[in-house]
Amino acid sequence: MSPAPTLLLVDDDPTFCNVMERALVRRGFRVTLAHDVDRALAHARTDPPDYAVIDLRIPGNSGLTLIPTLKALSERVRIVVLTGYASVATAVEAIKLGATYYLAKPVNADEVVAALGRDSGDPHAALASRPLSVERLEWEHIQRVLAENGGSVSATARSLGMHRRTLQRKLSKRPVRDGTVEPKKR
Repeated sequence: MSPAPTLLLVDDDPTFCNVMERALVRRGFRVTLAHDVDRALAHARTDPPDYAVIDLRIPGNSGLTLIPTLKALSERVRIVVLTGYASVATAVEAIKLGATYYLAKPVNADEVVAALGRDSGDPHAALASRPLSVERLEWEHIQRVLAENGGSVSATARSLGMHRRTLQRKLSKRPVRDGTVEPKKR
């Protein structure tokens, strides 16, 4: 019998981690938990995982910063990035850095396992039928500039010509749910 594949689960929400850990253990994984970047790096350096599920927003830095290190420890590691703040910019960055897949929360263990097993994109994915709203476009732009500045709010605010507190307020709000403009009713 072969040993269970190792999975590093990095998220700052202890309840989510406990629920997801139990579900992934039932699906045959040996799970290690970390709630911040430093602890995740320490676990990964001690025992490089076969799989990693990383939240985008965790204490210490963006979860994106873990991807290059995990890939350097094992180029075969399969990484899924999770976020409650989905944006096109961060999804693109996650994939460019080497993530296998990107999922918007809420997710369940079956979706995570399916994403870990994906080897390619889906050419039949549904296309948006409506344009993005102005609010969603602003959110996407801020996320792209934030990624370009390595997650630094101060540097991003300078790049956008915006006061840091104003940017922090915008970042603390959740993005528009589906990001599309509703057709006007007559």
